[in-house]
Amino acid sequence: MKRKIYNDILKWKNESNGSTALLIEGARRVGKSYIVEEFAKENYKSYILIDFSKAPEEVKSLFDNYLDNLNYLFTYLSQYYGVKLYERETLFIFDEIQFCPRARGGIKHLVADGRYDYIETGSLISIKKNVEDILIPSEERHLNMYPMDFEEFLWANENNNLMDLIRKCFEEKKPLGQLMHREAMDYFKQYLIVGGMPQAVETYIKTKSFKEVDLIKRDILNLYKDDIVKYSGDDSIKVQSIFEEIPSQLQKHEKRFSFNSMQKDARYRDYKDAFFVWQMTYTGRRFITTDESYATDPYSVHNLLLGYRYSFRNGTSLTPQMRIDNLFDTYYESTQYYPMPLRNCLFSLLFEF
Repeated sequence: MKRKIYNDILKWKNESNGSTALLIEGARRVGKSYIVEEFAKENYKSYILIDFSKAPEEVKSLFDNYLDNLNYLFTYLSQYYGVKLYERETLFIFDEIQFCPRARGGIKHLVADGRYDYIETGSLISIKKNVEDILIPSEERHLNMYPMDFEEFLWANENNNLMDLIRKCFEEKKPLGQLMHREAMDYFKQYLIVGGMPQAVETYIKTKSFKEVDLIKRDILNLYKDDIVKYSGDDSIKVQSIFEEIPSQLQKHEKRFSFNSMQKDARYRDYKDAFFVWQMTYTGRRFITTDESYATDPYSVHNLLLGYRYSFRNGTSLTPQMRIDNLFDTYYESTQYYPMPLRNCLFSLLFEF
């Protein structure tokens, strides 16, 4: 499936010319391994993919013992994976690099050698965790990869023109027209249900079954829950509770996360005393006539909420907080000729007993 990050990887290859390695970070199952291997097939004469999540210890140990003898390292890897190496035309892919921190630490020496290119991929949390015993290489360029956006979803559905039309109409401030608007909304509703995880999108394209897609997404969520248990240590139960509560919290009008809805007698102090909430809402151009001849201007509004909760031994608590609505003093009209308030502040003191 076509991904926008492909062009960013190509730009790195052309600009760096071997002077840096590329580290692609992202959540699990967003398609990092797939896009990198596709890139290798199309842009290099040969490549070696080392998946450190299942690579044997004898391969991992090479990066402990032979970084000072790169000729042996390359010869061994070439023989082990059955791939011929070509100077400046071979790519090494270090997949799931978090499982071999020493290989990441060795990037400095591998890049300095200059014979081959290197792309590393890894999941966000575990990459940041497994760096205790290595020197983070300065010869890394970082790219973040995310799930598929709406345009990539359209590409996956073999619709390569609709987004260009939407973009053109937006720039020229023209309506799409009823037919195209209906088609765009149909695709967008599908995207809202399917989401942007490549495995879910691929399943939907093959089966057109939302039930099958839901099973895929549940499997991915279970992987994330397993990671929570693995990496959050003693706080795993609390973090997992917050994670599972996110969908129901998103359905509420109030944008502040409510902890007491998670379980009986849950209190904010069980999770964190200070809080900082930044909310941004964007409202696009809205037509106010049936012939789409008049419309309100688009606007974005930023709101800020911050405070601190003081908990006392007798079970009471005191929470001073400040709320600033329309932080950047934006003039806007939610309804034509009815301007909304400019920047305004609210100070409050909440006492719980």
